Amino acid sequence: MRVRTLFLFLVLAATVAFAMLNWSAFTAPTTLSLGFGVVQAPLGMVMLGVVLVLGAMFLAYLIYIQGAALFEARRHNKELQAQRDLVDKTEASRFTELHNFLNGELRTMAQMNADTRVQILARVEQLEQRTRLALEETGNSVCSTIGELEDRIEHHRPLNGPPAH
Repeated sequence: MRVRTLFLFLVLAATVAFAMLNWSAFTAPTTLSLGFGVVQAPLGMVMLGVVLVLGAMFLAYLIYIQGAALFEARRHNKELQAQRDLVDKTEASRFTELHNFLNGELRTMAQMNADTRVQILARVEQLEQRTRLALEETGNSVCSTIGELEDRIEHHRPLNGPPAH
């Protein structure tokens, strides 16, 4: 229990105890002036009635304030939940968008990789053909040089001179 509530109950209990202890004084009739007239009534009972009416009014006001606070809290909670849902949907949309973007990028990279591979294989094929041609030319050149050397050896001719007899 809160301190304020406990204090309120203590004041209420003290008022009830005071009224019970002085009940005869509370019920004793007195002449009361209302400003526009005079009345014969027990002053204690009138004051006790005023305290009860004020207490009821404060209780009604307290219930109204608590109810309004509860409704406001409920409204804020609904708005907060709506904002959370909106954020969740936005995040899901972003994740989907990111997923689609990454898939597109991966497809593009795979296509680029395949294109690059085809280009590299074509270049390797060209280099192989050039190497074969160069090797064949070198082989032909070596064969012709060897053939020429064999001819010279057979005819005993000097390398760049006229044939020897």
